[in-house]
Amino acid sequence: MTVRVRHAVAATALATAALPVLAAPAHAAGYRYWSFWERDHATWRFAQSGPATTTPKDGAVEGWRFAVTADSASAAKPRGPADFDTICAGTAAKDGMKRVALVLDFGVPEDAPAGDTPPQEHTACARLPVDGTAAEAVATVAKPLRYNSAGMLCAIAGYPQTGCGEQVSSPAPAHPTASAAPPRPGGSGGPSAGLLAGIAVVVVVGGAAVWQARRRRP
Repeated sequence: MTVRVRHAVAATALATAALPVLAAPAHAAGYRYWSFWERDHATWRFAQSGPATTTPKDGAVEGWRFAVTADSASAAKPRGPADFDTICAGTAAKDGMKRVALVLDFGVPEDAPAGDTPPQEHTACARLPVDGTAAEAVATVAKPLRYNSAGMLCAIAGYPQTGCGEQVSSPAPAHPTASAAPPRPGGSGGPSAGLLAGIAVVVVVGGAAVWQARRRRP
C-alpha cells in the first residue's frame, strides 16, 4: 500500500470514527422565538439580515411568526393573507413616508409558553419614514415590544408574556402549514447553523432598534 493510499484510508477512518461524536441526540431540542420573514414574489423567504438592518421599500410585505423551531428547514412560515394592496388599503400614502404591510402570526397553542394563549394572527400597515427599518415598522404597529438584556426581541404586541428564545426539551409537533422540508433523518439534532443564524437575526433587532430609537428622539 502506497503512502498516499495509507493516508487516505487513515483519513477516512478518522472521519468515520468522529461521526458518533458529531451526531446529535435522537431527540433534538427546539427554540421558542419570533422569526422574521420577507415576502418575495408571493413566497415567504426567511430573512437573510436582521430587521434593524433591513430597510424595506414602499409596498414591501414582511412577516413575523412565533413558533418552536427544531431546525431551520422546518421553520413555520407566517399564515394568512399577505397582499400589500389588501393590507394597506385603509392607510393612505403620504409624501416623504412609505407603507409596509406586516403579517403577524402568533403561532399555535402547542408552541405557546405555559399559561399563554396565542392571539389570532392579523395584519397591519405601518407608515414610516422612507429610511425606516423593518424593526421600526413592527414597532409602529405592534406595541408593546419586549426585549431581553441581550437585545433579543422577545414579545410582539405583548406576546408572549414571559420567556425569550428559550430552549425546550423536545421539538413541537410538525407545522402542517410550513412548506419547508422537514429535518433530514440522521441530521443534526441540535440547532442547525441556519437556525442559530435565524435566532441571531432576531437578536440584532434589539441593540440596533434601541439605538435608532434614541437617535430619532428629539
